[in-house]
Amino acid sequence: MDYSARKFDNAYLSTEIVLIFKRVVSMIVAIASRNGDKAVREALRILKGGGDLLDAVEKGVRLVEDDPADTTVGYGGLPNLLGEVELDASIMDGATLRTGAVAGIKHFKNPISIARRVMEQTPHVLLIGEGADRFAKLQGFEETNLLTPEAKKRYEDMVTGKAQLYSEAYRKIHGELLEWYKKYIESKSDSHGTVNLIVRDSEGNLAVGVSTSGTALKMPGRIGDSPIIGAGNYADKTAGAAACTGRGELSIRICLAKHVVDLMRQRVPVQEACIDGIRKILQLNDPLGGGMNVLAMSRTGETAGASTAAEVFYLYQDEKLSEPVRKTSLQVRV
Repeated sequence: MDYSARKFDNAYLSTEIVLIFKRVVSMIVAIASRNGDKAVREALRILKGGGDLLDAVEKGVRLVEDDPADTTVGYGGLPNLLGEVELDASIMDGATLRTGAVAGIKHFKNPISIARRVMEQTPHVLLIGEGADRFAKLQGFEETNLLTPEAKKRYEDMVTGKAQLYSEAYRKIHGELLEWYKKYIESKSDSHGTVNLIVRDSEGNLAVGVSTSGTALKMPGRIGDSPIIGAGNYADKTAGAAACTGRGELSIRICLAKHVVDLMRQRVPVQEACIDGIRKILQLNDPLGGGMNVLAMSRTGETAGASTAAEVFYLYQDEKLSEPVRKTSLQVRV
């Protein structure tokens, strides 16, 4: 082949590569934890209609928070040892690395929206407890009794029967409290409460949102990984995004979401990055145990999940699909 022919072929191949790259970059993708069906659908609806990426994350997560049937998130979430619902959430914009988070919300059912206001309306990243509730009220959010009748009944069943622990045990700092927690966590090792939503727009920007009511019967004031940027979630459009569900104390110890994103930054494939993250969780050998699950999306839109438990899945939808589909999160063993 002479030079002119090679030049033509190279030009043709370059054009093909550019076209393929544009197709990849333009792909709208959303993934969510297994309770995020409504969140994924709403995110795709907003983005396919030309809407804003952060709106897609916030409004998608809000639908899960508003659902009283979901006992791990928002309105209807299960309470702490004293029968009080405390909500946590965070949101992160992968294009700017801006973040907002709230923890210990007691009077407002949409912490994801309050977290976004923290990001956009304050110089801070995280507001907690009374200060977070006060900020929400100043921002015009409507106060709500978060303890639904159904959640109250489940709480009463747990503290008087199934769990054989009641709030007085906490007040007295009962000597058996830690041992009870160990048994409780072991019985819930396959449970992955919390909703995760990771979204990619047509420009390749990434954003992530996480919301939870935390571990049921937790100590009042306990904060898990969901509002902790780097532990419960992380997004950087130059690398990828990740979010976690499970026993947040474990994720916090290794900054699981940031760890997975940093591996993708080094061009580690998204599935391998998730596996490595869960393997490091298992290597902690925490005496209380507890399950952990991580979802991730690469900067080009590939997705994966990994978990300490079997038969865990996440929800996936892109612009070509009319509804979310289930994808398996790979179980990781020591």
